Amino acid sequence: MSAPARTPAVEERIPVLSLQHASKAFGAVQALEDVSIDLFAGEVHGLVGENGAGKSTLVKILAGVHPPDTGSIVVGGLPVFLAGPADARDSGIAIIYQEPILFPDLTVEENIFIGRQPLTTGRRIDRHAMRSHVMEVFQRLGVRLDPGRIARGLSIAEQQIVEIGKALSLDAKIIVMDEPTAALSAVEVARLFGVVDSLRASGAAVLFISHRLEEIFQLCQRVTVLRDGRLVLSRELEGLTADDLVRAMVGREIVERESEQQAVGGTVLLVERLTREGFFTDVSFEVKAGEIVALAGLVGAGRSEVACAIFGIDSYDAGSVTVNGRGLRRGSPTAAMSAGVGLVPEDRRQQGLVMDLSISRNVALASLGRLQRFGFILSSSERRFAEDWAVRLRLRYGRLSDAANSLSGGNQQKVVLAKWLGRQPTLLIVDEPTRGIDIATKAEVHRLLDELAGQGVAILMISSELPEVLHVADRILVMREGRLITEFTHAEATEERIVAAATGQLEEGAA
Repeated sequence: MSAPARTPAVEERIPVLSLQHASKAFGAVQALEDVSIDLFAGEVHGLVGENGAGKSTLVKILAGVHPPDTGSIVVGGLPVFLAGPADARDSGIAIIYQEPILFPDLTVEENIFIGRQPLTTGRRIDRHAMRSHVMEVFQRLGVRLDPGRIARGLSIAEQQIVEIGKALSLDAKIIVMDEPTAALSAVEVARLFGVVDSLRASGAAVLFISHRLEEIFQLCQRVTVLRDGRLVLSRELEGLTADDLVRAMVGREIVERESEQQAVGGTVLLVERLTREGFFTDVSFEVKAGEIVALAGLVGAGRSEVACAIFGIDSYDAGSVTVNGRGLRRGSPTAAMSAGVGLVPEDRRQQGLVMDLSISRNVALASLGRLQRFGFILSSSERRFAEDWAVRLRLRYGRLSDAANSLSGGNQQKVVLAKWLGRQPTLLIVDEPTRGIDIATKAEVHRLLDELAGQGVAILMISSELPEVLHVADRILVMREGRLITEFTHAEATEERIVAAATGQLEEGAA
């Protein structure tokens, strides 16, 4: 009896790209070990794993940044050697990195076309063609961003949009997206998903890396899980659950923080009619001891700008900031720190870390006054301080003496968190505290914030992840176009109501 006819399995198709048995070590750290992955045309392939699992190393191998120690890359059925990013680009591979890499003194359009500017017949840069193409790409993304704007000063979300635009402008057939939604709001994420769907429909192969498992299930057809540099699962998503992926990623169950309203005390932060022309207007609110208050809204609503004004990074034109009953001098981070304020900024690389300093020195930077004896900083005290926080935040590193730029993006974020948590602030401002952080550490950060609130710390949190806002915050303040629109209690808030307020579908002041 002959065997029944069957539909050809996915594995029988020829991959557009195949990474075969790749290994990569950096000194004593084995970043990848015998990892293989196939990408197929018209398919979105999810890649997940904890920070330090090897995802960024895999991306850099595909980008031509790092050659694998062993293994090979096959594109379109032919083996290729990627000696650099130009070879990857010529092979049809476009990379959207987790950390945007822009030339700050060039315009948006110049960044998108860097090294491949269209030329006129006279061999001059055709700026009209360049701008027209960039405007077409931004129209596909559904975003409004001036192509002639200088890149310096762009928010993380805007920088990410430029990186996405750069990849789309290449018309690449293999697109790698490393945490592309980490700094985007729900509206921007929906637009990006529409672009990914159109890329898939056009026959592109997309490798989509995210810590947000709901995005993996919404967008991807296949998934690969890495743990400690090794491949532990690679298959179709159908039939898998989020719990299955979590167990594969971390090798254990994750116990989520149970969100409970803490007993609140007196007012720690009082913001009254704060105004900075062109950024935010007439913003007033308070945060009490033991309370977690979230600022929600779309990218560009002014949330991060308000945080920077409170901490003194930016000045403001009118209004006042009071901490623990004392007025805070505007434009002075030193005064804010002396008053017990800590800020975990949105841009960890530019504002949160000194990338060339050691991990231990970065962790201790905000607490040097507490670690000194007789005017000297003891390296042993600094090391013990860093070791303690490295354990608490499950930091993955080679040596604490390694530079911060040796860490993955998520582990860099943990160092920033450790720096400010170690200072024991009375008011902690956290701007996108879990951006680029894996699911296990995210749960740990949530528990740490809850623990701090239980100790009486006032916490002001900015997050573009609405599930995080709804899970963690006791109160949610929604901003739109630089104004504070409305406020929800934890019990009142839903994703639909927050989005409605942020997009102008809810009347100002309505709750």
